[in-house]
Amino acid sequence: MRSLREMNPFRVMVMQKRYIFILFMLVVLLPGGLVLKTRLFSAPAPAAKKPPAAVTSVSVYEVRSEAVFDRIEALGTTRANESARITASVTEKVVAVHFEDGQPVQAGALLVTLRQEEERAQHAAALEQLDEHKRELKRLKTLLEEKVIPQRDYDERLTLRNITRQRIREAKARISDRTIRAPFDGVLGLRQVSVGALVEPGDLITTIDDLSRIKLDFNVPATFLGNLEPGAVIHAFSSGWGDERFEGTVATIGTRIDPETRSVLIRAVIPNREMRLRPGLLMTVELLNRQRQALMVPEEALVPVKRRHYVLTVGADRIVQRKPVVIGQRQPGMVEIAEGLAPGERVIIRGTTRVRPGQQVTIDDGQSPVPQTG
Repeated sequence: MRSLREMNPFRVMVMQKRYIFILFMLVVLLPGGLVLKTRLFSAPAPAAKKPPAAVTSVSVYEVRSEAVFDRIEALGTTRANESARITASVTEKVVAVHFEDGQPVQAGALLVTLRQEEERAQHAAALEQLDEHKRELKRLKTLLEEKVIPQRDYDERLTLRNITRQRIREAKARISDRTIRAPFDGVLGLRQVSVGALVEPGDLITTIDDLSRIKLDFNVPATFLGNLEPGAVIHAFSSGWGDERFEGTVATIGTRIDPETRSVLIRAVIPNREMRLRPGLLMTVELLNRQRQALMVPEEALVPVKRRHYVLTVGADRIVQRKPVVIGQRQPGMVEIAEGLAPGERVIIRGTTRVRPGQQVTIDDGQSPVPQTG
């Protein structure tokens, strides 16, 4: 074989171009063929599956109609149903005390006896004199009928009898001033006198209070005057009795409004059969007025957005919807829905921050207890 140098130069150039073309075809077509072979004879890889979207679990509350009140809070002071200071009306010595501290008594019960010997003697003398006038009038009447004496003699004796009767009344009144009795049924306070003490008008002997009912006086802003009426229910609490609630009713609404505080005085009455309340207690008052039926939902169901309120509801298809509502009276843990909901609808009370309108949810049956109203 001849070397390239011995060949024709033209022929050498042709052979070089042929070698370059074959090399080019190997470089270009060989990778494509390998790829085609891989695609034809290799099994297609399965497509990756997306994980299923997690469904949010929420707790719901079924809207229902409940009895609600307008609630007004205030501070009040208790007073006895009837209260009096037992004092003397004359200056005299105490000869007997007929009661003990804190004793319950009935109206008319004898409490204290002051010295009254002189008054009783005058009373007895007047009675004797009255008897003598009666006997003399009987005798003069017979003489007058027989026309033995003039009418003037009979009239003079009749006048003396009437004067004696007035003296008897005066003696009884002086004795009554020295016999101190209970003015009404009640409980006596502490005894302030002893036997032998000299009492003067106005000196305190004891106190008496009718505690069968307690009056509770408190002030409320005059802006509530249009909603107040006698018979409204009140609940009262005292720190001395913890969380115990005392129930009463409004008895009287004051006729005047305080020009400085712009408030009106309200007087309620609380039954006190067990005698646990005392005059002078400071009590927190909740006035429940304008009872009505209203739709109530837990406060946590509200979704405030700027100045508006919304709730998230769940329908039968478990799809979340957002509804605007108008709220009314608030009660502990609950709020009145004046507009926007109907009885039987379900509002979300747990999970409102995890869901959006249009999202499907599951309902958790183990929901937390809902606050009670009232």
